Amino acid sequence: MQVWPGEAYPLGATYDGAGTNFAVFTEAADRVELCLLHDDGSETAVELRESDAFVRHAYLPGVMPGQRYGFRVHGPYDPGRGLRCNSAKLLLDPYAKAVSGQVRWGEEVYGYHFGAPERRNDLDSAPHTMTSVVINPYFDWGDDRPPRTDYHHTVIYEAHVKGLTMCHPELPEELRGTYAGLAHPAVIEHLTKLGVTALELMPVHQFVNDHRLVDMGLNNYWGYNTIGFFAPHNAYASWGDRGQQVLEFKSAVRALHEAGIEVILDVVYNHTAEGNHLGPTLSFKGIDNPSYYRLTDDPRYYMDTTGTGNSLLMRSPHVLQLIMDSLRYWVTEMHVDGFRFDLAATLARQFHEVDRLSSFFDLVQQDPVVSQVKLIAEPWDVGEGGYQVGNFPPLWTEWNGKYRDTVRDLWRGEPRALAEFASRLTGSSDLYQDDGRRPLASINFVTCHDGFTLHDLVAYNDKRNTANGEDNRDGESHNRSWNCGAEGESDDPEVLRLRARQMRNFVATLMLSQGVPMISHGDEFARTQRGNNNAYCQDNELSWIRWSEGDSELLEFTRAMVWLRRDHPVFRRRRFFHGRPVEGTHDELSDIAWFTPEGGEMTDWNSAQVSALTVFLNGNAISEPGPRGERMSDDSFLLMFNASPEPLDFVVPVDHGRQWQVVVDTARAEGVPPGTGAKVDAGDRLTLPDRSLTVLQRPA
Repeated sequence: MQVWPGEAYPLGATYDGAGTNFAVFTEAADRVELCLLHDDGSETAVELRESDAFVRHAYLPGVMPGQRYGFRVHGPYDPGRGLRCNSAKLLLDPYAKAVSGQVRWGEEVYGYHFGAPERRNDLDSAPHTMTSVVINPYFDWGDDRPPRTDYHHTVIYEAHVKGLTMCHPELPEELRGTYAGLAHPAVIEHLTKLGVTALELMPVHQFVNDHRLVDMGLNNYWGYNTIGFFAPHNAYASWGDRGQQVLEFKSAVRALHEAGIEVILDVVYNHTAEGNHLGPTLSFKGIDNPSYYRLTDDPRYYMDTTGTGNSLLMRSPHVLQLIMDSLRYWVTEMHVDGFRFDLAATLARQFHEVDRLSSFFDLVQQDPVVSQVKLIAEPWDVGEGGYQVGNFPPLWTEWNGKYRDTVRDLWRGEPRALAEFASRLTGSSDLYQDDGRRPLASINFVTCHDGFTLHDLVAYNDKRNTANGEDNRDGESHNRSWNCGAEGESDDPEVLRLRARQMRNFVATLMLSQGVPMISHGDEFARTQRGNNNAYCQDNELSWIRWSEGDSELLEFTRAMVWLRRDHPVFRRRRFFHGRPVEGTHDELSDIAWFTPEGGEMTDWNSAQVSALTVFLNGNAISEPGPRGERMSDDSFLLMFNASPEPLDFVVPVDHGRQWQVVVDTARAEGVPPGTGAKVDAGDRLTLPDRSLTVLQRPA
């Protein structure tokens, strides 16, 4: 076999049409072998003799796409110094663009012996581990263009590749649970009818099913256990895992873009699947453990701010390069439109505390590619000081956990200060205004993959996670949920009516709030996980969307609310409300006003508890201009919230419009289709049933 010197950049395996360049960084190694793997189980080892700045590299003419490979790293195995090199372990390329196979768990993939953790384990891991794959980077994107949907037009739909497609009745069997399933016309039609503009996919980076879960007969279904930051997860591919998964993912992105739907990836750059000091040796740990991981003062052990066993070393230039190269790759080569960063506070931990000006955020800010896509933070981790809602830099938007908590408390009848609810409804200016961000920095959600589904939020007071094998100890115990009077499944008509009304209340509140709404997949038709609020290991029908069981009335109501929001810019303002008339609009009314149910202006902001109020949104007082500098105007709306357990009379304010029409009424199963609502006049008295929301519209 010919071996040429090759180049130190780019890292990974790069096919150029005639052969492949291989490059891997390791400062810890004495010697590195590139192993080409053959289908008969044999391998050909090539030593990477060229080294530039600790990058070992070689070019192999004739090595083509589909070739499986791995590295064997020779060097010190000295855990006391944080070094865990072991040439008996075939290691994944950290820059692998595709991965073949799965881990077959056994002592072979660990660097130590189970009975004696201090002893090095020299069992060969090659027959038991995953392998890297050389890919063909060429793909016909045609006239693909990113939709580049502005945040104020964005409706995010969080979904799982397998969960969304596995039980869809219109998908061929071979496409269910796959990237190709996402691209199927039936799935795309559902998303476009719903009004979705962005599909946020739970992890699709190559991940590992944990040894513990596999032994229990379970799987890491959610996928927050990444091992390959460049490779699409191979189990979601219907075409094969020798690089076909890359082509299939690209085809799905192209099809979604054609429908005007952006693709956002949920990414896990805070830790890897190698776990702590007792975890397996699959890639980074054996290549250069102290360069990739945060180690404690005793370097045998790992710092863990993620609850998963390890944390990547964010002050290492090689880790920062890995993450930035990965992000750019997914944007430039895979055409994705943004990222949601899991446990993003960990990315800010250069030393110990969370530093919002850490190197990672500086790199993102100045990067000409990554800075131009949607960047969404999950703004917390499990470490000290890890709850950082409202503290991310200006380019970033955030999952607003405070919005979720406030809205849940409102509708379950838990006292909340009026000022708190007012801030959440209007874009959380208390969190985002001081650093120059806008209402659109707030990603509003009531439910997500982690926690109860919308149906379960109104059907369970307590989690039911026994199927996870942890005696119901896992998952959040304080869910801010309310079962509406009966725990779990019920056939009581009154309970079922109240639950349906509560789900409509949550959907309506989400779509009427300033900020960017996010829907969790299946909530639009009341998907249930039967009380499991931590279904991370349930790769079965408990987690998959059961399309045939969907609530069609809730689906129609959710569609109507999404489109009401999309049709009216007053619900998706790009600037915060001023609380006063807007200059140049020739309207003496304030852009927003707050009223008691009796129709008087709300004045008691400090001691008043939210249970019932009216909010006026002035469509003639939108302060931001349109895309061509034109003045924006819209219809005006009155939002009437009755979160109390009793029916209440609401008086229509007398000075904010003479005649109105009811366009939303969550007390009715159909929610009031457009154009059929009752007409009401200023000063009229409306009776809102307990726990209901009514919206009145006044034409501009």
